[in-house]
Amino acid sequence: MPAPVTTPELQLLRADHAPELLAFEQANRAYFAATVPDRGDAYFRAFDARLAALLAEQAAGVCYFHVLVAEGGEILGRMNLVDVADGGAELGYRVAEKATGQGLATRAVLEVCDLAVGAYGLTGLRAATTLDNPGSHAVLTRTGFVPGGDIVLDGRPGTRYTLTL
Repeated sequence: MPAPVTTPELQLLRADHAPELLAFEQANRAYFAATVPDRGDAYFRAFDARLAALLAEQAAGVCYFHVLVAEGGEILGRMNLVDVADGGAELGYRVAEKATGQGLATRAVLEVCDLAVGAYGLTGLRAATTLDNPGSHAVLTRTGFVPGGDIVLDGRPGTRYTLTL
């Protein structure tokens, strides 16, 4: 079982998160690739440009990117609301391997749902996960998402979820 970590703070992504965000993505790349599509080598080579593009999307209000930041600045997770339109958005999230099994994803998804309503004025969220990711299914179910049908993600069977806020 992973060692307990202090309760991280959910923060809106900023440019100064770059070094820790890159370290988080690199350290957990293989872990994430086991259940979600790999970001690919180009993502890491062009990380600074990609981050700048994400921050521009966030400034335009079409996406909201959040990071779970532990004491000392280490990033332990990401919670993203993307494709914001017509009162809804797609929720995506990932938590560092060393921080799994501690309820961090559930707590952070609930916090992002509160932000979706209170700060961003959203009325619904969508999410999806592959069938071989039971942890993600559990998080979505615990946070009130309802299964809405079968899908294929990166060639793998999955489930689409929805949540009315």
